[in-house]
Amino acid sequence: MITIESLREFGADVDTGLARCLGKEDFYIKMVNLGLKDPRFKGIKDELDAKNLTAAFEMAHALKGVVGNLALTPLYEPIEEITELLRARTDMDYSEIYEKIQKNYEKLLSMQS
Repeated sequence: MITIESLREFGADVDTGLARCLGKEDFYIKMVNLGLKDPRFKGIKDELDAKNLTAAFEMAHALKGVVGNLALTPLYEPIEEITELLRARTDMDYSEIYEKIQKNYEKLLSMQS
């Protein structure tokens, strides 16, 4: 179960996330759980594999907003990095950055059980 304490241990900026949710812990946790259901976490990988940098950028940019608003710093940082590289349409291997995203995403998912 995701808790305020487990999010702090994960490295989330819980105070900022809570402030965006008017200090309501239950609402913040609900929004984190909802954010983790975003299909763009998988979709970005599919677009990167297809070398569709425009679609990958759009997904990364949207995810950056989601995780940024929730102040999920360990997810936000690599998503911000990949978003800016994709914005510039940098032709490179994105697998290392994506793995950082996936690792932190899976860590959060494991907290749900």
